[in-house]
Amino acid sequence: QVQLVESGGGLVQAGGSLRLSCAASGRTFSEHALGWFRQAPGKERETVAAISWDGDTTYVTNSVKGRFTISRDNAKNTVYLQMNSLKPEDTAVYYCAAADIGWTVAQRLYSYWGQGTQVTVSS
Repeated sequence: QVQLVESGGGLVQAGGSLRLSCAASGRTFSEHALGWFRQAPGKERETVAAISWDGDTTYVTNSVKGRFTISRDNAKNTVYLQMNSLKPEDTAVYYCAAADIGWTVAQRLYSYWGQGTQVTVSS
């Protein structure tokens, strides 16, 4: 059974930092892109960041550029999202996901999803 389990969410003041982790089990994703997505209340889910299978290619959405960093450790089957200088508008449920291919930012190509972790940034 494939599972992706996020951790590291919580409540933080504006300007603070959080580090999200997502550990996969049941299969290895060392040849698959991994990504972080978020969904705020009343909004569509959006792609926050993605990383290629080898870690050489990354993407972060414009609104978090310079503040968020995605990384992965294939030996641990884990992907991370370092979030600095958090803003209230970053408040959302954050999901990690694994893609069907080695690199993509298209949500429709991410087949394996975690259950999500809440990030709340207070002003």
